[in-house]
Amino acid sequence: MPFAEPNTTRSASGGQPGSRRAQILAAAAELFARHGFHGVGINDIGAAVGISGPALYRHFRSKDAMLGEMLTSISEVLLGGALERVRTAEGPLAALHALIGWQVDFALDNPALITVQERDLGNLADSDRQQVRALQRQYVEVWVSAISQVVPAAGEPAARAASHAVFGLINSTPHSAHLDRGQMAELLHRMALAAVRAA
Repeated sequence: MPFAEPNTTRSASGGQPGSRRAQILAAAAELFARHGFHGVGINDIGAAVGISGPALYRHFRSKDAMLGEMLTSISEVLLGGALERVRTAEGPLAALHALIGWQVDFALDNPALITVQERDLGNLADSDRQQVRALQRQYVEVWVSAISQVVPAAGEPAARAASHAVFGLINSTPHSAHLDRGQMAELLHRMALAAVRAA
């Protein structure tokens, strides 16, 4: 697999799991998802973690930097998890099932991050946006490779289109609260697999 292994030691929202940075980013993600990036001030984020707004500058130089680390971390975690699942899968179909399960679990467990990722990419600084886009492209290519092996007649353009369609399907989960988590995960997995095979 011709992809560089990213740093996956961060939590999904960024920072070392359990660290103060990770706590701040998790709180910021919830606030950004609820109110939008521009609807949240530094004092709001500080209040959510029990410190003053200005004290956040000991951890991040700006609110923009928080968003940059948050979205870069999401992309690194997703890519690293995908590469690991493909590496350890016993065959192409198992790899595809593992990728679908990974994306479903991430979306169900991190609805705020999924919302921020979809809505606030345009608010990133240019350098952060380029980095996130590069990581996202690598993530898509892992899926394209897996889909192409399971559905070889699809061709690369269809496999790429199917990948994006599956992401859209799975990432709609922050707006769905009609089933419990287990039922939702099973439904999304079946629907995603059907969408891939339809390619």
